[in-house]
Amino acid sequence: MHRGDESCLPPEVRPLQHDGKSGFVLSQRIALGFGNNVDLEIAWDAETINNLVADYAIVAADLAGERAITNERELLISILRFVQTGRGGERFVAHSGLIEHFASRFQRKISLGGSPPRAAIAMGKLGHTAALHLVSINDEIRQLLPAACPWVCSNRRDSHYPHLIVQYARGATIQANDIHIVAPAANRLIYHCNADNITMRLNADFADLLTNARALLVSGFNAMQSADLLIARLENLSEMLQKLPAEAVLFCEDGGYFDAKFRRILQTRLVSRLDVYSMNEDELAEQLGARIPLDDAQAILPALDWLQGRIPAKTLVLHTNRWALAHGGGAKRYDSALRAGVTVATTRYCHGDDWTLVDYQAMQARPPSPANAHFAEAIHASRDDTCCVPVATVAPTYPTTIGLGDAFVGGFMTALAD
Repeated sequence: MHRGDESCLPPEVRPLQHDGKSGFVLSQRIALGFGNNVDLEIAWDAETINNLVADYAIVAADLAGERAITNERELLISILRFVQTGRGGERFVAHSGLIEHFASRFQRKISLGGSPPRAAIAMGKLGHTAALHLVSINDEIRQLLPAACPWVCSNRRDSHYPHLIVQYARGATIQANDIHIVAPAANRLIYHCNADNITMRLNADFADLLTNARALLVSGFNAMQSADLLIARLENLSEMLQKLPAEAVLFCEDGGYFDAKFRRILQTRLVSRLDVYSMNEDELAEQLGARIPLDDAQAILPALDWLQGRIPAKTLVLHTNRWALAHGGGAKRYDSALRAGVTVATTRYCHGDDWTLVDYQAMQARPPSPANAHFAEAIHASRDDTCCVPVATVAPTYPTTIGLGDAFVGGFMTALAD
């Protein structure tokens, strides 16, 4: 196990599926890249949180303004700021030791993180496999990866850069010193300092798994911290894309960028192949610089038009806890993919990691919320270049809020595979 750069070492590969004759690896219909990690999912413990707030003498005035997270006190302040608004987000911390120390204070679960493996797990529950590109590998990751998925990794040497996952429920209460916070909504927070994702080395062998792909997920570049290195990695990716069939869908999922300017670098570098650019409501707000009501079609549509003028993708996808929509050229073709995406995400929201195909089928049969259905109707009445799918009415006692975007991607990709 190490925490350094061993780019000189040959990458690790698990080519599981062969054609039975030549020995060559069979390309998958879906390919998912590019980052991954181990998640430390802590169980929310109000008593522990309140005690820490008291011990660190955190007061309401400390919650004003964003700050770098270099110690446990600043990490706790960041969590309080999010819970106060009911929002989710992704933030960088100074070092992984801070994450492990904080997580050790709580009951916790180790899980597989990153959009590619989480989406692959969701696809597996629906009977599909996908090829994976990894940047991190260790025994925990090997054990948790879907057994049926071929993968390549750009780092042969084991490494360990865990991500901290904080989930809180609606009504979660923090009360200490002069602070009194009641979460207005359930959400999740992600904290990390992951050298493998920051450097994002790519394994050129992944291109061999793209030759028959119907869709490729591009994600994970949001963690990078050097513009020059990002450009170099995107040049590597462009070389891989030469093996991706022309008719395949290149689906790019947004994320919490270390530097917001890097988002534009990625978009412009992929302009010739960027079919779908996808984001959630928090990422939408970050790009707009403001939050807009998710129940107001007349507010959402101008925002999408503005984004479409900035993002060089044929189709924009926006997925929220109320609905998901595709906007722009070819939006209607993604109707079934949107439906599969919101169904998988809502099923995970209700049942967590242990959701099953039966749970998914039951969710398919649930009617949408009247308010969400009304929003979709308003969208369709206003525009013919937008397809909107409303989310079902659910109210789980213990909702799962981590991995919902990844679950959406897994469902979306499954429909493209079909």
